[in-house]
Amino acid sequence: MGEGGRAALGAPVGTDIARELRVSVRSVQRWRQAWKAAGPRGVRSRGPASRPKLSDALFAVLEEELAKGPVAHGWPDQRWTLARIKTLIGRRFHKSMTLSGISQMLRRRGWSHRVPVRRSLERDEAAVAGWVKDVWPHVETPRRRSGPGSSSRTKPDSR
Repeated sequence: MGEGGRAALGAPVGTDIARELRVSVRSVQRWRQAWKAAGPRGVRSRGPASRPKLSDALFAVLEEELAKGPVAHGWPDQRWTLARIKTLIGRRFHKSMTLSGISQMLRRRGWSHRVPVRRSLERDEAAVAGWVKDVWPHVETPRRRSGPGSSSRTKPDSR
């Protein structure tokens, strides 16, 4: 070993590699052993550790259900949320998934979160315009005028 925890030829030691890749030192040791035993084939990915919760056929059914919209499944508006999709998967397929697992599954299959392209079906434009004109000015806090003062919240004008 040379200075700074590095091998004599300047190659990083297992702890440096583990820190850089944010994995355990044991993982780096296993990868090194696999590399020595089988070369690049020894460290090639074997795919996910477990099978997906929803097969391709079940995911196709889920997509059909999502296409029907949330209102068809009993929700009051047209927004799909991860929590609603989780409930739908539980009702339809009797499977439980975490919200992050659902998000990852949808992203892997080409779905992304996005803002609706059009306005909600339930939106009343006249009511919204009236609210913005009449109510919002009273709700909105007035902006402070610029001028001398202090950036401290606890000691105003303490210059």
